[in-house]
Amino acid sequence: MAFSGKFEFESEKNYDEFMKCLGVSDDVTTKARNLKIITEIQQNGQDFTWSQSYSGTNIMTNKFTIGKESEIQTLGGKKFKATLKLENGKVVADFPNFYQTSEIVGDKLVEIFTSGGVTYERISKRLA
Repeated sequence: MAFSGKFEFESEKNYDEFMKCLGVSDDVTTKARNLKIITEIQQNGQDFTWSQSYSGTNIMTNKFTIGKESEIQTLGGKKFKATLKLENGKVVADFPNFYQTSEIVGDKLVEIFTSGGVTYERISKRLA
């Protein structure tokens, strides 16, 4: 269940439909599609530092402890309080209108996001 590592975006499913569901404009969706996403995770027991770099220009870092309320920031800069959980080896974020799971499968980081009945899957390969 060790999440620590550095991962590079490899593939995705249902990106356009998910962005539309979130209300993201077509031009922003198109620009974001071409970003190189690097995710770096440091796990120390229940404590996580989860950083994502978008083409090296925008870096978003969230620090959280499993089972404790933490402040989480979205790529758009919005901040909210959340309590993340570990369920069956997955980090789970469960909000009223958004559900996300993240897990390590082999040498891949598999992230699944669901909102408004639409599911988006993003897979990243381990670099280190």
